[in-house]
Amino acid sequence: MEKKDRRIQRTEDALARAMIALSLEKGYAAITIRDLAERAAIGYATFFRHFPDKEALLLNVLAVFVEELMSLLQRRAGDVPAAGSGGVVFDYIQAHHELCRVLLHSQGSASLVEHIRATSVAHTLAQYRPRPGSPVPPEIAANHLVSASIALIQWWLDHDLPYSPQRMGAIYEALVLAPTHALAFEAPAPGPR
Repeated sequence: MEKKDRRIQRTEDALARAMIALSLEKGYAAITIRDLAERAAIGYATFFRHFPDKEALLLNVLAVFVEELMSLLQRRAGDVPAAGSGGVVFDYIQAHHELCRVLLHSQGSASLVEHIRATSVAHTLAQYRPRPGSPVPPEIAANHLVSASIALIQWWLDHDLPYSPQRMGAIYEALVLAPTHALAFEAPAPGPR
């Protein structure tokens, strides 16, 4: 994968931070391109060299978030369910809770959540082999796994993180990961990812 020029990456990072901060302050719908440019300390026209509109910026932020989370989970996917992967997920969510709130609760969040779900289901189906003889088709099991994961993360965020990431990870593994994997999936599929 080709790396971006450092200046481009710095500008896009500044815009992402501006998007998150402004969304938390006044809501995604109220943000203008001018607001984003001012907060990121870039020129108004510079914004358009990177993104055609604020929705494209939000989708870029989402893509980076999903890629980082999937990469983190993939590194932990030696066992089914990956030992400690629940804690890793909730550590990551806690470290990025402001971004998660923006992605899950901004205007148009239903389409963002659907994008997260679809991307994560595809990743799950690519990562794990279906268990022979399972009464649950793999696409249904993957959809359940991802949808239940998103719902649990939303609950945790909506209730202001009342339990530690480690406790939430244990709950996640017991409630979502272990039963779904035991019923529907074998070890991770061999080969490079």
